[in-house]
Amino acid sequence: MAPGDVVPDHAKQSKSKEKRPGTRTLKADCEPDGSFIFEANEAWREFHNSLRHFYEVGELCDVTLKVGSRLIPCHKLVLACVIPYFRAMFLSDMSEAKQELIEIKDFDGDAIQDLVHFAYSSRLTLTVDNVQPLLYAACILQVELVARACCEYMKAHFHPTNCLAVRTFAESHNRVDLMDMADRYACEHFTEVVECEDFTCVSPQHLRTLISSNDLNIHSETQVYNAAVKWLKANPQHHESWLDQIMSQVRLPLLPVDFLTGTVAKEEMIKGSLSCRDLMDEARNYHLHNSNKVVPDFEYSARTVPRKHTAGVLFCVGGRGGSGDPFRSIECFSITKNSWFFGPEMNSRRRHVGVISVGGKVYAVGGHDGNEHLGDMEVFDPLTNKWMMKASMNTKRRGIALAALGGPIYAIGGLDDNSCFNDVERYDIESDCWKTVAPMNTPRGGVGSVALGSHVYAVGGNDGVASLSSVERYNPHLNKWTEVSEMGQRRAGNGVSKLNGCLYVVGGFDDNSPLSSVERFDPRMHRWEYVSELTTPRGGVGVASVMGRVFAVGGHNGNIYLNTVEAFEPRMNRWELVGSVSHCRAGAGVAVCSSHISEIRDVGQGSSNVVNCM
Repeated sequence: MAPGDVVPDHAKQSKSKEKRPGTRTLKADCEPDGSFIFEANEAWREFHNSLRHFYEVGELCDVTLKVGSRLIPCHKLVLACVIPYFRAMFLSDMSEAKQELIEIKDFDGDAIQDLVHFAYSSRLTLTVDNVQPLLYAACILQVELVARACCEYMKAHFHPTNCLAVRTFAESHNRVDLMDMADRYACEHFTEVVECEDFTCVSPQHLRTLISSNDLNIHSETQVYNAAVKWLKANPQHHESWLDQIMSQVRLPLLPVDFLTGTVAKEEMIKGSLSCRDLMDEARNYHLHNSNKVVPDFEYSARTVPRKHTAGVLFCVGGRGGSGDPFRSIECFSITKNSWFFGPEMNSRRRHVGVISVGGKVYAVGGHDGNEHLGDMEVFDPLTNKWMMKASMNTKRRGIALAALGGPIYAIGGLDDNSCFNDVERYDIESDCWKTVAPMNTPRGGVGSVALGSHVYAVGGNDGVASLSSVERYNPHLNKWTEVSEMGQRRAGNGVSKLNGCLYVVGGFDDNSPLSSVERFDPRMHRWEYVSELTTPRGGVGVASVMGRVFAVGGHNGNIYLNTVEAFEPRMNRWELVGSVSHCRAGAGVAVCSSHISEIRDVGQGSSNVVNCM
């Protein structure tokens, strides 16, 4: 059968598996009236090859582009098809539409030559030398495909020494996409970028945008402060208009108190600015407020919320699920990656375990392994990515709560199969030793605890008879527990966390019924108040605060174990579901570790679940 013959449908089907590489693809479709549509896709390739050949040998050309001394013969139709700038020119009443020689000024000749070649071949070669003039030409001539390719190429070749200059170049050509790419790179490599010569040459607008970002890859807010001061000292001409605007992007409240008083307060630029002194007052009031001092009219702001990289890592440790067996697995939430991943397993299975983070390490204490109660403790160090056994408590128990105040860790309450405890032990990290301190006034199993101000609070729990609404707090200087205002509802197995100087108690069990209610205690007012309820009841819930929100992980709703995670936004007074962990679990310990996320390695036990919480 000769090429171009019409092939009946049944013959096409029988031959479809016999095509050989290099054979011409023919397509013929039968219409209802008996006619056929013939389509030979290879004709397009031949068409394009012919156009490129005519361009390369200079045949049938009807226009010549003059760029400097360079002459580029080509075809109007091809330019109009691929380059919108020429399409508009040739279809207009402009004099150039009828000219055979068109001079293009202020362009790089190689860049125009490359764009014309791209029009004929759909190919071009990008290099570090030609990408900027090509991007400039592609932007002006509106060849968006080439412009995007240039942006991606430049992104792939970002370096701390060039990303700021690329960003300036992108801004001058209104390439918002490349500006965003450069800003993201600069945020990720912030500490290196600050050390480069270009840093002090950026515009004040660009600096403000950069240091306002929540995504700065830093270990401490002091790095942002030092960067701002470095730029300001190198650009004194901008102080009058920009000093307060630049410093307002530094989160001064999150600086350590000794740095605030010893460095920031002594900086002459800040001392001489009324607006900067107001920012200093905000920072001081923040620290006073968090130490339980009454600060009239104090309000939290964006400057009091940690940036993603300094917020820490959320750990969910142990617990148990529907099988009944305790877990030794842990799951971690990366604020920067916005996802959960598995960390290294503990040495022991642990449900109703006490968990806390101190000094960049995570401590898991006590609990039940499915056979017996535990008194031992293990510690996770992100630098080694391992759990290590440490000294055991004097009393084996589950349902304990941990709190850290001034260095030591306190293990509070708990229960075993026979008793609820009022015992409190204090662990000294340096000596790896537990000692008994004053017991609570009331036995509390399934208690919640947190250190707030200069006290350790013990909230709710069960005394062996019923769930409790009572709350007491410990003064380490007096070695004494005293009662404080009761909650509005009795609860055990509740989660407790602190946020913005207040104590939050979340969910729990009212004897046997899981609760969705949440209460907040303000120690300055000595008053409890209800806030918005959880989206579902959660007994045995794990709770921690991060990025200005309270997270509630897992628990039991009265019917099933939960793997869902929800977060409370205090400004909106609203809980919302934000994702899930891999395992349904209750009785897990939840804590926020201050270690940098890159130090903790995913052991890949399961799929990560994206949590849309930022």
